[in-house]
Amino acid sequence: MREYPDLALQLSRLVGAATAKAVEKHLEISTVGQMLHQFPRRYLARGELTDLDKLPLDEEVTILARVVDLATRPMQRRKGTISDVVITDNSGRPSGLKISFFNGWKAQKELRPGVLAMFSGRVTLYGGHKSLTNPDYVLLPDDPLAEHEAEIQAVKPVPVYPATAKFPSWKTQDVITALLPALDLGKVPDPVPAAIAAREKLMPLWEAYEQIHRPATMEDWPRARQRFRYQEALALQAALAQKRVEALRQDATARPLVPGALLDAFDARLPYALTGGQQEICDLVAREIAAGHPMHRLLQGEVGSGKTVVALRAMLQVVDAGGQAAFLAPTEVLAAQHLNSILALLGDLGQGPLLGGPDATNVVLLTGSMPAAARKKSLLAAASGEAGIVIGTHALLSDNVQFADLGLIVVDEQHRFGVEQRDVLRSKAAKPPHLLVMTATPIPRTVAMTMFGDLEVSELTELPKGRAPITTHVAPLADHPSWESRVWERAREEIDEGRQVYVVCPKIGDDDAPGGRAADSGGRAASPASASRPGVSTDSTPDDGDDRPMAGVLDVVQYLRTVPALAGTRIEALHGRLDSADKQGTMAQFAAGGIDVLVATTVIEVGVDVHNATLMVILDADRFGMSQLHQLRGRVGRGGHPGLCLLVTGLERGHPSRKRLDAVAATTDGFVLAREDLELRREGDILGARQSGGRSGLRMLSVLRDEALIERARADATQIVGADPELKEHAALKLEIDTYLTERNEAFLERG
Repeated sequence: MREYPDLALQLSRLVGAATAKAVEKHLEISTVGQMLHQFPRRYLARGELTDLDKLPLDEEVTILARVVDLATRPMQRRKGTISDVVITDNSGRPSGLKISFFNGWKAQKELRPGVLAMFSGRVTLYGGHKSLTNPDYVLLPDDPLAEHEAEIQAVKPVPVYPATAKFPSWKTQDVITALLPALDLGKVPDPVPAAIAAREKLMPLWEAYEQIHRPATMEDWPRARQRFRYQEALALQAALAQKRVEALRQDATARPLVPGALLDAFDARLPYALTGGQQEICDLVAREIAAGHPMHRLLQGEVGSGKTVVALRAMLQVVDAGGQAAFLAPTEVLAAQHLNSILALLGDLGQGPLLGGPDATNVVLLTGSMPAAARKKSLLAAASGEAGIVIGTHALLSDNVQFADLGLIVVDEQHRFGVEQRDVLRSKAAKPPHLLVMTATPIPRTVAMTMFGDLEVSELTELPKGRAPITTHVAPLADHPSWESRVWERAREEIDEGRQVYVVCPKIGDDDAPGGRAADSGGRAASPASASRPGVSTDSTPDDGDDRPMAGVLDVVQYLRTVPALAGTRIEALHGRLDSADKQGTMAQFAAGGIDVLVATTVIEVGVDVHNATLMVILDADRFGMSQLHQLRGRVGRGGHPGLCLLVTGLERGHPSRKRLDAVAATTDGFVLAREDLELRREGDILGARQSGGRSGLRMLSVLRDEALIERARADATQIVGADPELKEHAALKLEIDTYLTERNEAFLERG
């Protein structure tokens, strides 16, 4: 008997308690609607075997392959056997992928030569080969002389669902196969309004559920997938539109401009004119802060585009109106850097004793490693209102941090923080404070609409006057080994001109410590000569399983002190494991010109501002993402002198990661790079999913491929929610949002 499917119905009602329990444990799915929306990631045609040369390392995969051979041998050190299965793909050649079963009695009987099977497991690296150990598998019918039903099954596409180690794709398929016949899908309300569905030429919902899960041919599922792409985009954008409407309903303390006060004094002293883009955004932010509901704005712009000045003007406006501003930075080095740059911009305007005074305000720093006395002084300044601007790290989130009247939160590099941290800071205000989120990581428009869709987005694209161009070159040492010495000779030329040099490494370099250098194949730690010299350290990207040593700060410092070209220069290290005082002292010494070559990790990636630094050498540059490389090189050329960035790599020509380096060298447009980065990498990484260890939160959408669709869905959602904020007239869309918003996707939506 078919049942009308209430999508909120517990799955156990239709598939049994034991099955439902397993699904919830392994897939975090508990309702009928969530299960119906567990869509296949892709489809396999039995005649098109998986390309086994392109399997990613350290990921759960499902592959379709044919068995060539199976050999069983006894284990050497304990009782039992190992069965090695040789498989092939469309190439017809035995694959380099090794499949092994320990005491695989069932596999020995079933995986005979010629058998077609799906295997599911995690790809690991063993003995230099990609491997699947004890994978789950299922045999597939493949006999052209089989019975009629088997013939039908043999030509049907095989859906491949998201899998876990304990719940392979075909187990999800078994649950779906049991679920669909029990449902009267024709009675499921369509969350997409009829007029929009007609405009988009969407397949009927009941048919789409059938074709997405049980397509008869490879031509059947694409239209179903297109329907659910739009449906997902509409649900996502409607949820974000509701958040924007909710923000407009909140009351905030208006912070209007105060003529003749601190902001005007600051503007009069500013030694340069704002760019047209800065002025436009400053005016917009000023209007929003003066309103009676909280501003929620994302400000993104290239490294050095002047975001800090925009933020400082907003903070001064709030201070003039009697409030306080909190500036949240992701690292202590960056917090200290912001303090120094803001104090330098304010001069004596940042030394005032009273909140909202006519001439000045206090700016204080609050970090976790401050001495007790200094920390207590900053806490008192924030709680009493003496400090108009409080700059800090995660220490600002502590329970004992209080503000007299918190009116504005500025978050620098929001992707380094979670929603819980941002909300903790918001809770320290009597009324919802204004929020300005800044990022120097360029974000393509559709990513911004998806990742930060509850924020209004502004972009700074014009660099301030005085910023010199940055030239970037790839130094491929596998092709030109002699270029290593030229890299350091080039560094000496900059130093002799009175300039300074950054050398960036992907590791710190302690033996076996977190982030330490890799051990060689014999289990010994790589020597400084091999681990630090870029000509020897030829690591490829982390995803390809290359376990060769890569450059570490500690080894590189020692090595550079032996390089003849750098004889007599002052070379020091900076990394995250130094204590706060040492980090700040080293940065201050570098900023003052007391260090010629600073060898560092990516601790200098964001916000570090040393105008005399003109050269950056990035060792094992292929270990960094494109956006990260773009951020790093933005640290040079900030003082009017031309900047140069050398991307040193040991990778051979033609390696995929070389394409990323060539792309970075080809353009200084961060938005172009962000788009290329998105095309080359998995979207989940771009959207920050690795922060939580999960996927991006998007089921069917691709933020690049579906750019136009997402924009249409955003316009539709804005109109729907504008007329019906509670979605009382759109109950099916509201249910779709509730189904879509799993705990992971809630966090994804809140990440802005």
